[in-house]
Amino acid sequence: MSLRRAFIFGLLATCSLVVACSKSDPSGAKVESAKLAGSGASFPDPLYQRWFADYCKAHPGAAIDYQAVGSGGGINALIEKTVDFAASDAAMTEDEVKKVDGGVVMLPMTAGSIVLAYNVPGAPEGLKLSREAYVGIFLGKITKWNDPAIAKSNAGVSLPDLTITPVYRADSSGTTFVFTQHLSAVSADWKNGPGTGKSVNWKVGVGGKKNDGVAAQVKSTPGAIGYVEYGFLKSSGLMGAALENKDGAFVVANTKSAQVALASAPMPDNLLAWVPDPSGKESYPIVTYTWLLAYKTYKDAAKAKTLKDVIRYGLGDGQKVSEELGYIPLPTDVTTKILAKVDDIKP
Repeated sequence: MSLRRAFIFGLLATCSLVVACSKSDPSGAKVESAKLAGSGASFPDPLYQRWFADYCKAHPGAAIDYQAVGSGGGINALIEKTVDFAASDAAMTEDEVKKVDGGVVMLPMTAGSIVLAYNVPGAPEGLKLSREAYVGIFLGKITKWNDPAIAKSNAGVSLPDLTITPVYRADSSGTTFVFTQHLSAVSADWKNGPGTGKSVNWKVGVGGKKNDGVAAQVKSTPGAIGYVEYGFLKSSGLMGAALENKDGAFVVANTKSAQVALASAPMPDNLLAWVPDPSGKESYPIVTYTWLLAYKTYKDAAKAKTLKDVIRYGLGDGQKVSEELGYIPLPTDVTTKILAKVDDIKP
């Protein structure tokens, strides 16, 4: 699916959801309308738009408007109570949760891989990047595509004497948090330098807003490389690198390699699972869950009921469309544990 097609679909879905209203079901009983407004991570946005559109088609009394403004923006909106729910690839910190009266319920709804998309004329798909190489690129230590640190992992590949342009997220981003968390796990220089965060001080490169903005920047810039969620790589038609994992194997992102990586970190009771550097030769090295953030208590009972119903749909039938959009279907034992927490949301 092209970026343009994805944008149009998302726009149409959002417009159709916003105008939904109360109707009667076939038995004649009135279906109570509940309009929900949410914002946050762009990482799960294509999947959320699909879920919400499908849900509202089946429930004409519901209306859901989700805006992908970035994880940081979503968390701030939840704290300021300008939305009914939010989404973030970086679970809220204790300090952030304390700012929300009554508390927050954090539910992992899907998972995905963060890939390094590149635009290198003449280079093949699956260019191999060692840890030394991709950390060095984003630290500004490796500046040319024919640098020996890249060439030694790609025997037989003719690499151009082309300047590397790293592309990073310009907005406060959970994708950035997960990517920099991984870099901090594999590199002391990174950990003691830019470090981990939804926003960090990048040493080199140019910024792009949201996942689709980074993908567009990479696509339009020969020599560029940027980090995006796997689904955005698929929809943009960009090439993704094979990254060296903890066991020294070069692995590309796909459903299997991501599932193996997630399996290395069982879901804890608090539903906050992190996989900064998974072990296993078949593990893709950068994977993450992404969380839907809800209030523990809603004054509007219809909103609470609709939100809980939407969440159950996403964790049930909604998982069936995850893979086609570039996400990782959650295993049953994980969704069972998450579903048990849905009733923590109270009217």
